[in-house]
Amino acid sequence: MAKSENQKQKILVLLDLFKSKTDEEHGVTTSDIIDYLAEHGIKAERKTVYADLNTLKEYGYEISKEKKDGNYYYTLLDRDFQLPELKLLVDAVQASKFISAKKSSELIKKIENLASVYQAKQLQRQVFVSNRIKTNYENVYYNVDELNLAINENRKIKFDYYEWNLSKEMVLRKNGHKNDISPWSLAWDDENYYLVAFDGNSGIIKHYRVDKMRKIEILDKARDGREEFEEFDAAKYAKKVFGMFTGDEQRVKIQFANKLIGVVIDRFGQDIMIIPKGMDQFVVNVNVKVSNMFLGWIIGLGDGAKILEPESVVDEVKQITERLKEQYK
Repeated sequence: MAKSENQKQKILVLLDLFKSKTDEEHGVTTSDIIDYLAEHGIKAERKTVYADLNTLKEYGYEISKEKKDGNYYYTLLDRDFQLPELKLLVDAVQASKFISAKKSSELIKKIENLASVYQAKQLQRQVFVSNRIKTNYENVYYNVDELNLAINENRKIKFDYYEWNLSKEMVLRKNGHKNDISPWSLAWDDENYYLVAFDGNSGIIKHYRVDKMRKIEILDKARDGREEFEEFDAAKYAKKVFGMFTGDEQRVKIQFANKLIGVVIDRFGQDIMIIPKGMDQFVVNVNVKVSNMFLGWIIGLGDGAKILEPESVVDEVKQITERLKEQYK
């Protein structure tokens, strides 16, 4: 009886063999096919194998036949994704800061299943990204899904909004219970997801880091802010609000006020060493791409941030501030 049930699965097992064991560089012989089917409790002969191959071809699968070393090798040529495409997907997952290391590994394993076992080994060699800052919050993945659902169903949401403290812990921020929020768009910038929404309490457009949102609940209320978002340009908004840094990378020593710990961890990650300085300040040493955008970010923090080293970067800040003084005389 079991053998009869297995026989019914024959064509599926054969397809699995082609997807997992063949690619442009690797094929299987008729003997390989018969042995593989036998391992799965399925009896087969050359004649029936040829008939099954024709069935797969008739269904639309492109299976090539090539003679090499006196044997014919069969290969599945058409796949949903080619190897370069899978490499792009792996790189995108691994490079995404908002996807945790654990979730990245799970997703990459699924991507590997779209390739042959031989190609999967090549993908594994692609998976290393040096010093990549990854979120430790597993539910970002599901936050995005919940927010998309609220947007598609035209519903308001409520949630708790968190921030970093000096112990590098995520805690509920002051006034962190958010209600009457109308989600309109998800924006991606500098490897982070942001929710762009209309705040019904203040009557203005605001944005929130998705990885800092907890306990998202979809409300049975229609969204507000339709007029504000009728001519809303997500690209222009992202360009205006979210800054990305480019330039030459340098090791920079920066002094910050304690109140800016969340800003610093958001920018540089949790693995930075925080060196206390007095009661109200701390110092970090970070590798950054020094550009006008980065220096503008430092200056924008006012007296809460000060570059200490190297002297060349300190001089650049002085030059910018001098130019600003001249400009606003």
